[in-house]
Parts: sequence; structure tokens; C-alpha cells
Amino acid sequence: MPVLQVALDLMQLNRSIVIAHEAVDGGADWIEAGTPLIKSEGAEAVRALRREFPNRKIIADTKTMDVGSFEVEIMAKAGADIVTVLGLADDATIEEAVMAGRKYGAEIMVDMINVPDRVQRAREVEKLGAAYICMHMGIDTQMRGEEPPIDVLRKIVDTVSIPVAVAGGITAENAGEYVEAGATDVIVGGAIIKTENIRGAAENVKKAMAGARVDTNLAKKYSEEDLFEAFSRVSTCNISDAFHKQGVMFGILPQSLQHRQRMVGRALTVQTTNGDWAKPVEAIDRAKDGDILVVDVGGAPVAVWGELATCSAMVMGVRGIVIDGAIRDIDDIRELKFPAFARTVAPCAGEPKGYGGIGIEITVGGQRVRTGDWIVGDESGLVVIPKEVAVEVANRALDVHERENRTREEIHRGSTLSKVNELAKWEPVK
Repeated sequence: MPVLQVALDLMQLNRSIVIAHEAVDGGADWIEAGTPLIKSEGAEAVRALRREFPNRKIIADTKTMDVGSFEVEIMAKAGADIVTVLGLADDATIEEAVMAGRKYGAEIMVDMINVPDRVQRAREVEKLGAAYICMHMGIDTQMRGEEPPIDVLRKIVDTVSIPVAVAGGITAENAGEYVEAGATDVIVGGAIIKTENIRGAAENVKKAMAGARVDTNLAKKYSEEDLFEAFSRVSTCNISDAFHKQGVMFGILPQSLQHRQRMVGRALTVQTTNGDWAKPVEAIDRAKDGDILVVDVGGAPVAVWGELATCSAMVMGVRGIVIDGAIRDIDDIRELKFPAFARTVAPCAGEPKGYGGIGIEITVGGQRVRTGDWIVGDESGLVVIPKEVAVEVANRALDVHERENRTREEIHRGSTLSKVNELAKWEPVK
């Protein structure tokens, strides 16, 4: 029967131990001191897990690239049953790791992350004495929406005689597919450790490994075709955190949003002048269902949009309006429940003179916006996400959102934000 390995990819040891106990209660078989945990807490993370779980296999995910013998010795003496070495490492490093493992009582798992020819390398490291192969799709690769290489997993399973583990983007929805493809060790991190209900999440993965169908959006990775759904699940705050504070439009405020209403869509850009509402209105006729009109008026004070333009936009399926300038008829627009963001509100409108353009690159709220870029707005503000990186930003924002859910659960249990994150411990030494 394939085993479930929970990957404790966190900074804090105390949090990790609590999560590990709940995961084991839910059916997790093996416990991994994840790479971030080892880098944060050192070998003490492995020692602590060994003390807490004397009868479980403990994996030290060191991802060793050099000095294989020394790093395996450290982790084996700390209590690790399995130590990971990168498949990209030199053959001598893997051989040294294997020899040290035999000396100190640990097995070697070779991690195939970023190996160009994983099938060929699997053959090679088996001959070098590896006890396990790990078919690993890295987190940064997952965030770009790339498909899991299940076909490669099948080829590796057919090629080697040692057990094959699989890691990276595994959830209760797809765990069964990896078992069917021959994986004997299913390694799950985020789909368990980011949840409010760790035990339930682990139970769901175990059910999926046994052949049950489990539907969940947890830790799901989205592709280009699913970006509207992905961005609809996260807040502008989540996006800002994931995007390293890039893309935030300053000074453009929500003027008509209902409580918890969210605006999501692709930008159709418009440039015009103070009070000239011709191009914004003409852009409605060019808009596609799901577009958001983004209008650069240079912050000018006379309105270029109102209730009649809003009615027209809604007919065409436009999802919202963003104006670096003024808007009017806000009471009517609010009743229509049409998302509108603007720098100011004014009762006066200008004349339709027709200056400017549609579909050109503009600057709004201090941010460059091009037609096709993604716009997300809510009660906290606005963010523009360049179309080239939208998939990655969406997936990283969802990761932020899910990790916050776990933090919130720990706070509800009686902790505080500073305690959960051990802020004092991580402050600069004075």
C-alpha cells in the first residue's frame, strides 16, 4: 500500500509539530522535515520530530548538492530514516551519501527536481545505491501552471526496481492518479499543512490514494483558461503580497462596490482628456464580455463616465470601470451594482470631443496598463497584473490566501499573529 508523507514546509518548529500530529491522526504515514524547516531550525527539527514520533519514518529533506557524506551523517544522527540528495548532484556526492547512510542507518532518496532527463538519471542513481527516487515538480514550476509530468513518472516506475516517490502539487483531487501511475510514496505539503482542518485534509488524501474521488479546490493550480476563477478567489491584498507589492494603483478608490464585491477582468484601455467622454463611451462598443474599461484622464476633475455609460457597458458584458479621473451618478451606479473605481466624484461632465485613443498603453494610479492585462479590484483597492505573469501571480496569491487560512485557525485556537509567526525570534539581533 502506498504511503502518505506529509511535508512540513514551514519556518516554525512548534507549528510543524502540532500540524504533524494532526496529519498523523488523519492517516499520514511518514513525516518530512521540509527544506524550509531544516534551514530555519537545523538538525533540531529532525531531533524534535524523532522524539515526538518514535515509530514513524522521518525524512530529512536536505536536498543535498555537495558533501553528501557529512550532511547524511548529521541528519542520520539527528534521527532521520531517509535523507534527500539532488539528482543534479555529482555522482560522487550521491555515492558518498549512500555510503554514509549505510554507516549511520539512513536511506537515500534522490530528488529529480530540474533534472533534464529524469528517466536516464533514475537509472543511474539506482546503480549508485539510492533507495528511493523522488519525481518532484518544484513549487515555482507549479505556480506557472505547468501540468504534472505523470507520463514521466510512469516511465521512471517502469525503468527502476526501487520505490518511486512523487511530490509537487499533489492534492486530494489528483493523488489517486499518481498511485495509479505507480508511485509508492505520495508526498503532500500545502494541500495538508495550509488547511484549517489538517486531519480532514490528510484523510481526504488517503481516501484518494485508495481510489476514492475527492473534489476540493484546495491547493489547486490554475492555468490561463481558469484565471477569472482564480482571481475571483483572492483579494487584492493577497495579490499584492504574492506580487511583492507590484501593480497596486494608488489614489483610485472604490466608488460603488457592494459589501465584499469583487471586480475581476481583462483591461481594455482608454485615454482621454478632462471631461471628454467620447472615447470611454466608444470603447464600450469594442469591449468583449468580461472586460474592464481602464481610463486614463490624468487625474482631471471633470467626469467622463456616468449612469448611461454604465447601462451601456452592462449590456455589453463589461465587468467594471476604472478611471484615473472623475465619475458621476454614483448613486445610480451603486444601485446597478456595477463596480466603479475613480480618483474623484463630480457632478459635472464635459463634452464628447473625441480626443485620445482606445487599446493603447496608459498609466493609471501610477501603474502601466495594457489591453489584456488583468485587473482585480475590491474594497481594499486595485491591482493590475501583466498578462505575461498572470498565471503565476494568481497561483501565488492563492497560496498566500490558503496559508492565511491556517494562520487564522491557529489564532482562533488562542494564539496571536506574532506568536504564530514567532516574530520576536526573527527580529534582527541587536
